[in-house]
Amino acid sequence: MTIFQPITIYSVLCVLLLSACKQSSRVEKTAPTQPNIIIIYADDLGYGELGAYGATTLKTPNLDKLAHDGMRFTNGYAASATCTPSRYALLTGTYPWRNKSAKILPGTASLIIDTAQLTIPKLLKAKGYKTGIVGKWHLGLGRGNVDWNQHISPGPNEVGFDHSYIMAATQDRVPTVYIENGKVDNLDPNDPIEISYQQNFEGQSTGKENPELLKMKPSHGHDNSIINGISRIGYMKGGETAKWIDEDMADHFLQKAQQYVKSNKNEPFFLYYALQQPHVPRTPHPRFVGSSGMGPRGDVIVEADWCVGEFIKTLRQEGLLENTLIVFSSDNGPVVNDGYHDDSVEKLGDHIPAGPLRGGKYSLFEAGTRVPFITYWKGTILPGVSDALVSQLDLLSSIANFAGSNQKGQDSEDLLATFLGKSKTGRKELILEATSRTAFRKGNWVMIPPYKGKRVNTSVNIELGNDIIYQLYNLNDDLGQQNNVAQAYPEKLAKMITAYKEILDKKPKR
Repeated sequence: MTIFQPITIYSVLCVLLLSACKQSSRVEKTAPTQPNIIIIYADDLGYGELGAYGATTLKTPNLDKLAHDGMRFTNGYAASATCTPSRYALLTGTYPWRNKSAKILPGTASLIIDTAQLTIPKLLKAKGYKTGIVGKWHLGLGRGNVDWNQHISPGPNEVGFDHSYIMAATQDRVPTVYIENGKVDNLDPNDPIEISYQQNFEGQSTGKENPELLKMKPSHGHDNSIINGISRIGYMKGGETAKWIDEDMADHFLQKAQQYVKSNKNEPFFLYYALQQPHVPRTPHPRFVGSSGMGPRGDVIVEADWCVGEFIKTLRQEGLLENTLIVFSSDNGPVVNDGYHDDSVEKLGDHIPAGPLRGGKYSLFEAGTRVPFITYWKGTILPGVSDALVSQLDLLSSIANFAGSNQKGQDSEDLLATFLGKSKTGRKELILEATSRTAFRKGNWVMIPPYKGKRVNTSVNIELGNDIIYQLYNLNDDLGQQNNVAQAYPEKLAKMITAYKEILDKKPKR
């Protein structure tokens, strides 16, 4: 008995130890962690651009799959019909018209998000997330008179992002360089950058004076400094080694987004992946030229779809799809000719970027702010279509709930259950914004107040929604907003005006 007892005890200990090791290994592999969160944000992509939203001419298989396998929202809105205000609202959960600086910015603008303000990356960082942005920023940098040759601050890193790899404004504005964590990437200190939006630098070619140097000619504006054969908004000198190659931009941002995922896959992360397509100048990589049959505008949408497909493939290869919430949307509605002669009008064919909606970018009509809006989480969000009224404003409060935070945005509603497909309830009302003008949606009704000024932006051929009388539309019967029924429903109009003014007059939270 005494001979076998030590062996028995040893055996038991070995079994227990082996069991514990297996259990530890099993826990390490299967223990749930906080889900990752990714927002993929297109630039000027209209409601009718994707096959999942009715497009038949353009082929967008990767985004269509995301929509068909996730929750596709038919009443999803950007906060504004232009880029900067929508991006401000997305990150802060605050209506952009509350901030007078939230308008289309030059590349030299100061940061318009207060560094003390609540943002999505800031609240997630407090909950243990790594936070990153790759792509278009366009929310201002610094506090005025930025020296592009030194560390640039404040910027994305000061409003909650651990890592940032961005372009300052837009592809058609200077500076035409990438900025990583506040420093211009690949800058030669012996060739400093100079930027001006007032006057050209001596000896520098411009699109206006040297059209023979252009490979893409401007149709209106966009005739200042020439970089890569494309004239821009604003003037730039120096920084030759840091300047981007336009045709490589989509690949470049994709690689940075993939790299961010791979570097942070072992802990919960948030990534704001802000695509530059299909904003002008439309410069598809050579392998996508001609892929749509619709000219550069169609080609860059095909390119953007491919980028999303490759990015999703990376998530799958890294084993992250089942633990990642993905939101896809656009910053505003579509515009076809927006500053360059790129065959966008001539080759549009049967494609209708706004789908069944009226207006487009810059417009108070539906196509200005109603955009593709998709949520996807493999194995958690069941495939479906939701008619719930949702806004990008609501992502902040919803993500806060998702991460276990009790913080909320000023104008952001917690619609997490709706975004996850667990509820059909959306917000009841929403103020829509377009270039310092606002309109109001409540239920299926939209009210547009009287606005003086031109009714059509002739440069881009888009109806702006302006009229000298009140406009009232029942979207349930008139999605294309062809019949103004304000006179036929005076009581309804009065109630809409009262509810609209109550929100406008609501004092900011302190």
